[in-house]
Amino acid sequence: LWRTIMPIITVKMLEGRTEEQKRALVEEVTEAVSKTVNAPKENISIIIEEMSNVHYAKAGVLAKDMKK
Repeated sequence: LWRTIMPIITVKMLEGRTEEQKRALVEEVTEAVSKTVNAPKENISIIIEEMSNVHYAKAGVLAKDMKK
């Protein structure tokens, strides 16, 4: 039964990546998940959640204020 439950992967990242980068990301993640948990690629779903640089902080500093 556990093999029939589809893996759903959520990727959270700051906005600004190109469509090409997102396409490559979902292709690579799908491949890795398929190999790791032996799931058919057609059963794997990926959700990309983008956030602005004022909705993420690390070590008490907004991403917007971090040095690049």
